[in-house]
This record gives sequence, structure tokens and C-alpha cells, in this order.
Amino acid sequence: MKYYIIVGEASGDLHASNLMKSLKKHDTKAEFRFWGGDLMQAQGGTLVKHYRDLAFMGFAEVFMNLRTILKNISFCKKDVLGYKPDILILVDYPGFNMRIAEFAKKNNIQVHYYISPQIWAWKENRIKKIKRDVDKMYVILPFEKPFYEDKHQFPVHFVGHPLLDAIANKHSVSEEEFRKKYQLGEKPIIALLPGSRKQEINKMLSVMLEMIADFPAYQFVIAGAPSQEYEFYQPFLKNYKVKFISNKTYDLLANSYAAIVTSGTATLETALFKVPQIVCYKANSISYMIAKRLVNLKYISLVNLIMDKEVVTELIQNDFNKNRLKMELQKILDENYRKEIFINYFELEKVLGGKGASDRIAKLITSKE
Repeated sequence: MKYYIIVGEASGDLHASNLMKSLKKHDTKAEFRFWGGDLMQAQGGTLVKHYRDLAFMGFAEVFMNLRTILKNISFCKKDVLGYKPDILILVDYPGFNMRIAEFAKKNNIQVHYYISPQIWAWKENRIKKIKRDVDKMYVILPFEKPFYEDKHQFPVHFVGHPLLDAIANKHSVSEEEFRKKYQLGEKPIIALLPGSRKQEINKMLSVMLEMIADFPAYQFVIAGAPSQEYEFYQPFLKNYKVKFISNKTYDLLANSYAAIVTSGTATLETALFKVPQIVCYKANSISYMIAKRLVNLKYISLVNLIMDKEVVTELIQNDFNKNRLKMELQKILDENYRKEIFINYFELEKVLGGKGASDRIAKLITSKE
């Protein structure tokens, strides 16, 4: 079959690439055309647009780039029609993908949605469009199935979280190899994960780096995003003794003692690697004010949302400052405090439903039912 896949960010590229791998096992004639990234490209097929050209975050940023976004939507519709896929697979990225779903449904193209729009957080009225435009929905968070089926009478497939597969399939390097390869010393590592988008990194990294002087017994290492060039990070590195490792976040987390993490998928990845963390988030002030009025959530990190309690500390907007960050970092370096985090991390892994998400979805997509 012919598959057209649309992804808008790095995490989607990872999960879609694993899905493509599974689809090739279940459909030997699988052909792919996609909007995604390097990991998807490695699976074969045609890359139409890279996600680094699509990632705009926050209300103000989206508004400023509206013309580009609308041009991309228009181009995508024409490209989908020209390719004539058997199945359109949309991965997360709802602002863009929901528009394409509506267009595809009107043109009798089967729509499968992987990683649900977070309508349980905001824009719950999107359920009407999902019911109208989506043929099959694959959800990855345990609370999403009752949300859709009990509250909205829309059947979905809970497939488990794909990060469990991504981490299980990771080729591990020994701590000795890792430290030698990146010329790291013997001090315990504190990983800095400032996000993948330029706007995020600009707001997060400078505050994270202020921790270095106060924790001389540790070495700090920045996880560089695959979507950003090293040159972008250089202005941040001039005044600090810090290592930079690009596109090896899993290797870094596997060898880290603690982490400071920008809210997003990385918070869950860090938890699954059993690394105590502080979750941070700071947005454009206008975007934050709008979001605060619209979003109906107790927490912003996936770890706390899934467990429905505060497993990891969240420093949001004005709380994300040097003094507060230092205080919280001291806590997660304390052995007794860490034990409680580890207990919750192991429980989190059980709740997520086990490995095999990509394979379960591939079977569902290729089945004749």
C-alpha cells in the first residue's frame, strides 16, 4: 500500500520511523511519502518537507508565521492528492494535521491518527472534527481511551507508549565508552535538555547554565537537538565550562545522574531512563497568558499527567529562575529524595502499557478489518 505520513517535530520523526519499520514487516509492498525528518528518511521513501521548517510554537509565534503555515497547508493538500495514498497517517501536530484530515476525508482518503491531539487538555470541541474526519485513532496515554470512549463515544485503540520501544531498541554504549568518546571527566553528569526549537532554547538554556558555578562536584552536558546546528548554541557556551553533545540524548540520559528538562516528550524519556529531573517551561508572555486561560491541566509534564500526581517538580514561567532552580536541583541530588522518584518512575513504566506500540499499530493498519 501507499502511505502518506505527516510529522511536525523530532519526537514524531522518531515514532513515525519506528512505525514505518513495522509497516514494512507487515506490508512488503509498503511505499512512503512523508513530511518528517532524518529518522524517517533512513527508512526509505520520499521526504517532502523536513519538520525543522514546520515547528512554530506558541500563539504569538504561530500568528507571526501564519502566512508560511497556510502556504504549507495548501502545498500539502495538493501533494497528498497528487500521491493518491491508500492511507494517510497523521502523527500528533494537530494544528496542521487536523486541517489535512478534513481535506483528506472529503477526498475519500482513509485517515489514521497516531498520537491523539491533546483535546483532554484544551480544545475539547475538536472531538466533533475527529469523529467526522478520522477513521482510526491510536492513543498512547492510558487515560485517553476512557476519555474518548466513555465521555465521547468514539472508539480508539490504546497501543502503549512508543517511547518504551524507542528506548528498548537503543544501542547502548558503556559508561566508559561514552565518557571517553566525548572527553568527559569522572564527575557525575547533570544533563541539560533545553528543547528542540530555537524559541525554547533561547528562553531555557541561559538559566540552566547558571547552575554550573553552584555545583562544582558535577559536570554539565547540553543535549543538542538534531534539528539545530552547533553554531546556534555557540553564543551560550562562551562563558561556561560545559560539554555539548548533539543528537545523542538517549546516550546522555543513560549516563546521567540528574537532568534539567524543558517540558515536552523529553520529560517522559528522562523518567524512563530513571533519571531524577526538574521540568522547566517558559514561553512568550503573551502565549503563556493565553494558554493559561485555555488549558485545563493540573500539570504540564507527561510524567505528572500520567501519574496524576507531582512525581517531578515543575518550574513554570516566573518560577523558572536561578534561585528556585538551584534549590530544586539540590533536592534531586539528595539520596532519600531520589528514592521516592525512582519508586514513582517504576510505577509509571507499568502504567504505560508495555513495549510493542509500533507493531500493534502496523497490524491494525494493515489488517483487513
